[in-house]
Formats: sequence, C-alpha cells, structure tokens
Amino acid sequence: MAEEPDTPVSSRTERKALEKAKILQRESDRKIFRLVGRVLKKPEAERSEEEAGVLLLHRDTVEELNKRQVRRNVLKRKQEEVFDDAEELKSKVRQLAVAVKQANHLVIYTGAGISTAASIPDYRGPNGVWTQLQKGRSVSSSDLSKAVPTFTHMCIRTLHKEKLVKHVVSQNCDGLHLRSGLPRHALSELHGNMFIEVCTSCSPVREYVRLFDVTERTSLHRHTTGRRCSHCGGELRDTIVHFGERGTLEQPLNWKGAAEAAKMADVIVCLGSSLKVLKKYACLWCMNRPASKRPKLYIVNLQWTPKDDLALLKINGKCDDVMSLLMQELNIQIPAYNRADDPIFCLASPLGPEEVKSHTREVLAPPTGQEDGSAEPEKQTEVTSVQGGWFGRGYGKGMKKKKKAA
Repeated sequence: MAEEPDTPVSSRTERKALEKAKILQRESDRKIFRLVGRVLKKPEAERSEEEAGVLLLHRDTVEELNKRQVRRNVLKRKQEEVFDDAEELKSKVRQLAVAVKQANHLVIYTGAGISTAASIPDYRGPNGVWTQLQKGRSVSSSDLSKAVPTFTHMCIRTLHKEKLVKHVVSQNCDGLHLRSGLPRHALSELHGNMFIEVCTSCSPVREYVRLFDVTERTSLHRHTTGRRCSHCGGELRDTIVHFGERGTLEQPLNWKGAAEAAKMADVIVCLGSSLKVLKKYACLWCMNRPASKRPKLYIVNLQWTPKDDLALLKINGKCDDVMSLLMQELNIQIPAYNRADDPIFCLASPLGPEEVKSHTREVLAPPTGQEDGSAEPEKQTEVTSVQGGWFGRGYGKGMKKKKKAA
C-alpha cells in the first residue's frame, strides 16, 4: 500500500503560501495606488509618455482614486458654513414666522449651535470639538460653568411662555435651557445635564441639582461622581449620555416627553444642530407616516444636514440672528437673561460639610442676597481649557473602533 501523504503539514504550508501571496498582493496594490496618485496630481500637460502609459495600464485604479476624490470634495462642501445674504435671510424668516403662527403643535430641536454665542464650541463646525480632535488638536474654550443662556435660549423660553412652542428637545448638556426658565416638563435633555447628578439606588431615582459641573471625575462608561446619596448612601452618578452610549434615565432625558411631542407635532424647527445624531432617533421624525402626514420641517444651521432634502425650508444663518429677525416678525419682546430669575439657584441641593471639597469646579455665584451652602465661589478667570467630564468624551474610542473596522 502507498504511504498516506502528510496532509496537515501540506495544508499548513498551503495556508502560509496563500497568506504570503495576499500580503505581497496588498503591497503591490499600495505601490500602484501611490504611483497612480502621484501621476494624477500632475497637470495633464506636464505628464510624460511613461506616466500616461501608467494611467492607461491601471484604469481601474485611476477610476477608484477619482471616486475617492469626489467623495472628499462632497464631504468638504458639507462641512463648509454657508450664509444666506441679508435679503434672503429676511425672506426666509418671514416664511418661518408664518409657520410658527399657524402651527398647532410646534416642537423645537436644538443642538450645540444655539450655545456658541455663550462661548461653548459646537461639535462639527470649523472650530468644533470633533473637527479639532480629528485634526489632532487640543480642545480649549471658556469655562463651561461661566456660560449663561443666549438670546436664542431666551427666545425659546418666551415662545413657550406665549404658548407658541409646546416642547423642546435638546442634545445639549450645558443646562442652559433649564437656566433660561424653560419648565422641565416642556424640556427633554436627551444627552443629560452637566449640573445634575442622581442616585439610581433610590426608587424613584433621586435627583440632585448642583451649582457646578458634576462631571469632573466622569467619562465614557464611568459615571460615578464621587459623592453619595444623602438618603440611602448610594453612589451618585452623572446624567450624561456619551458618544456611543444609550441613555436610560427618565430625567432629565425625558424621552417619553420627546416622543409624545414628536408624535403630536405639525411643525418641527431644528436650531443649530447637524442632525447627524438626532437623525438616528426614529421616534423623533415620524418616518413611518406618509410624507404628506409628517410634521413640516424647518432647519436653521450653517452647515449641511442629512435632513435638508426633507425640510420645507433651510435657513443658513446664525441662530441668534435668525431668532432676532423672527421675534421682530412675531412682534415679541425678549427679556435678557437675569441671574436673579435663574431657577437653578432654587433647584440646587446644597452639599454636606464633608462634600464641600469633593470637586474643584467653579461654582455658580448666586444672585446678590441669596446664599448657597454647596461651596464657596471661586474667583473667575477669563479662559480655561475644557478638561474632563462630558465635553468631547467618547470621540477617541469611537475613532479607534472605526480604524479597527477599516
């Protein structure tokens, strides 16, 4: 009988040879891509006969590189900020004013763009957090705790008071809607509030509003703040929903209120949001209905959004500028933010004596005549870097996952 061949050794050798061939092929493809790429960068008139021959020989590579360049150009255009001229802006705002007056159930969705006037950077603008991190730059700005509600925040609060706005759905964690005086039942802070920490051991969940940013020690998947519940002794956690997480808290997220408002809405106005995150929340867009029965969509943003094609009107302007013109059209006076009327000072829970030094964040100074036992206010400085906590967290981990997938 003939001897049986050494199958395991043979198959292993074949696998190694196959892997080696794949590696060599990938390296060859890379060299071709680099060569063709260099040739394409040259003007056609300056290419040699040899270089022209390379392009003819590798037509598939030329086609692929041209497609990639088209995609890069499209992405670049989407990231550019576009401004309507003065007359076009006024015309569009007049249309928006008519929609606001005629709406039976108007809901507003807000993003980081409404807080840029408070020196809080947005995420995807030219100087946004994601944009800067993508370029490998550090993120710095004025201290978030120093920010106060902008003109747009005060407009939204007044529109609700005048019963023209029924509900506000916000992606922002800065707490400025709450501080503007907007009632909590009319607000859904889908990504949390930097001034609120909660005890999930208590039933129902117990909430503590503070006069400082509670996220100093927290980050992606690490939400404990280092303080404990004064009732049960359980660990307190922040309310922030980081990039890549799913929020489960009833408040301040208020998903129930957001979903109900979207279901009843006949008009939705999006202010200062790229909508790249909000578009993923199906319950906010009523996409299960025929197009004619969905809420009319109005978008105010300087950059492209994935909902532009569905919008009845896209306004390319800064939120404060648009809202100023809108209030003129509606003939509504907007009060300036008044620290004495800021509800956070009434809602805030004082820290216990042993907790006064549990953080190093700046404390909101109460209005003159009010006292707060949470901590002694520190001296304010003009500019400080944005460090720790919720701002920009989760981006790095998301990028690592993308690179691994690639």
